[in-house]
Amino acid sequence: MAGIIGWGAHIPRYRIKVEEIAKVWGADAPSYKRGLLLYEKSVPGPDQDTITLSTEAAKRAVIRAGIDPAEIGSIYVGSESHPYAVKPSGTLVAEVIGACPSLHVADFEFACKAGSEAMFVGFSEVKAKTVKYALAIGADTSQGAPGDALEYSASAGAAAFIFGEGNEVATVDYTYSWTTDTPDFWRREYEHYPRHGSRFTGEPAYFATVIPASKRIMEMAGMKPEDFAHCVFHQPNGKFPARTAKMLGFTKEQHLTGWLVPWLGNTYSGASPIGLTAILDVAKPGEKILMTSYGSGAGSDAFIFTVTDRITEMQNKADHTRAMLDENKIYIDYGTYAKFRGKIRKIED
Repeated sequence: MAGIIGWGAHIPRYRIKVEEIAKVWGADAPSYKRGLLLYEKSVPGPDQDTITLSTEAAKRAVIRAGIDPAEIGSIYVGSESHPYAVKPSGTLVAEVIGACPSLHVADFEFACKAGSEAMFVGFSEVKAKTVKYALAIGADTSQGAPGDALEYSASAGAAAFIFGEGNEVATVDYTYSWTTDTPDFWRREYEHYPRHGSRFTGEPAYFATVIPASKRIMEMAGMKPEDFAHCVFHQPNGKFPARTAKMLGFTKEQHLTGWLVPWLGNTYSGASPIGLTAILDVAKPGEKILMTSYGSGAGSDAFIFTVTDRITEMQNKADHTRAMLDENKIYIDYGTYAKFRGKIRKIED
């Protein structure tokens, strides 16, 4: 069996509350709290981008895996906020963690499922024995236009997973992908911010993709919701994943551990993968985990994992995701947030 042998996450310390954003735009902050279950979100600092976040998460994954980074045969970084339009993010990650030069590197994009896309390919390579170890990362410094609804959720964070065979902390038992041409969210070349179809992003897009992908993989495995200890779904806001869990027949307790978005925001490509890291931080041997991502455009990658006995010795070898989320936070005002995110731009002649 092949599966995850190491994992790690990274979340910036800076935070901004939804009230701080709402008071600038005259919006109703309580509606975001009640309707979308959003309270605050992470904000990348001026010296943080997808590459730096990915690198920190990768370092933690390497520590937990206990391997020589030089043995990693492929590195894939999934993101929709790669710092360079023409230059890979993965080469810098590889250089910093000591994985170069004998490896394959590629950057992935598929809106918010680019991270799970990287996981799917990395796992498949290990399973096919074309590489010994594969590092897959989902990371973003998400974009949201000033005053747009996305500004209340678009945040930053990264999750990294090393796949290998023989010393797994969680085996990958089943994978399944569901894809349609559903244009609910997009960003064209040279545009700073994405656009979205407002309410169209819900029923015809998110739920019409995540629900069937989750149902199909459970059918493939011959499993039901009660067979799982944990589930995690893409988290564009607090309401969508909670509603998905309920629609599929999962309990609140099953989806609560990986449900980070009310305090983290939507980390786009890192959303469901970061939720998975929080689950692995506390999971027990023998537990089953369902993860289903979502990327606008639209598609979902679903995974079923089984936690192994090795998990308990690896959990405390690196920082826990929940501790990064809950501790040592630095709250900022909207002006600082706008400065950090480059929202004030010079008009060119």
